[in-house]
Amino acid sequence: MTSVTSIENLAQHASETVELAGWMHSKTGKGKLQFVHMRDGTGFVQCVVKRGAVPDELFDGLADAGQESSLRLIGEVRADPRAPGGFELVVSGGEMIQSAHDYPITPKEHGADFLLSRRHLWLRSKRQWAVMRVRDAVITSIRRFFDERGFACVDSPMFTPSACEGTSNLFELDYFEDQKAYLTQSGQLYAEASAMALGKIYCFGPTFRAEKSKTRRHLTEFWMLEPEMAFADLDDVCALAEDLICRIVKDVLERRQPELAVLERDLSKLECVEGKFPRITYEEASKILLEHPDSNFVAGEDFGAPDETILSERYNQPVMITRYPKAVKSFYMKEDPEDPTKVLCVDMIAPEGVGEIIGGSQREEDLGTLVAEIERHGLPQAEFEWYLDLRRYGSVPHGGFGLGLERTVGWICGLEHVREAAPFPRMMGRIRP
Repeated sequence: MTSVTSIENLAQHASETVELAGWMHSKTGKGKLQFVHMRDGTGFVQCVVKRGAVPDELFDGLADAGQESSLRLIGEVRADPRAPGGFELVVSGGEMIQSAHDYPITPKEHGADFLLSRRHLWLRSKRQWAVMRVRDAVITSIRRFFDERGFACVDSPMFTPSACEGTSNLFELDYFEDQKAYLTQSGQLYAEASAMALGKIYCFGPTFRAEKSKTRRHLTEFWMLEPEMAFADLDDVCALAEDLICRIVKDVLERRQPELAVLERDLSKLECVEGKFPRITYEEASKILLEHPDSNFVAGEDFGAPDETILSERYNQPVMITRYPKAVKSFYMKEDPEDPTKVLCVDMIAPEGVGEIIGGSQREEDLGTLVAEIERHGLPQAEFEWYLDLRRYGSVPHGGFGLGLERTVGWICGLEHVREAAPFPRMMGRIRP
């Protein structure tokens, strides 16, 4: 009896006859023997096709077919340590579904613009397949982590009537009846409202930044995870962030070894992520930078990408930096009771020059202080009256953070540019395909 299965499950069918459906990734061989390298979305397998062992129509169809032709093959699963994945398929039958020719992305080198313009096809390549599979494992790990800890998923709106973190990097659009709306920079403010209703929540969805940045760390559309907890302080926020990152890395190492191998990822860089992350204050980080010969850091300012790289090079795990100056952080962060010039916040900087992957804080729960901060930042108080209601009715200490999915995936995969971590990246000069 023939079982319909997937490539990633071939080990469960050793010596059995199975059916696979997928696409021709490549092929080699000539004469009476062909080696068809097939992919099905779950993995890659070598399929051995001999003339005489399959109908002539199938053999000739495979010989004529080009890269990315679609097909269905039937054969015996045989263990072979030389084969990719340790198994191969000895083909006895099947059919060509569509014979493709002149596939534009060939094994030769292509430039980034060429590939990004054909992203809908580039996703099929082995490297991009591996990145997307790691991304999927990261998302699954995140949702399982929060579900197991009793967090409810309550997503925030994509359209907002005002800015969360200032108006300089917002995408503005026309709404109904001459109203203006903005694509959200963050779901945090709405997540705070959700936390006051359900206690522990997270939102997880796309966010948008209109800043004109062309660095390898930035996208104009990216996914952000934002947990929020009632009755929580900065220490709770830091502990949750650390536990989450350890869980994500552990799950990816367990579930995506073949994909990490395709990416040639140095696993030792991930295996050391086991918790007890180094924690330093902004003042301690500033001292390191001011003493570093290659740093142009100015005391009192926020850290730039070169500063984060210098700091991360000191550690083999993510480093958590707390208590930044109030002047460089957002209006909703709680003032440090021990130093009113600082706020109770944390940024997590990933190793290997990736930069910040998490930014969080304890939120200001005092109504009067929050009103004063809104005024100091020049924000329209009328647009935040609903947010101030959270402090008028049952205010409690609370906090949370935002995790950038693409930067996290980029770090785990060892990518040079965050654009590869998004299925269809949106950047300053690219909105297609």
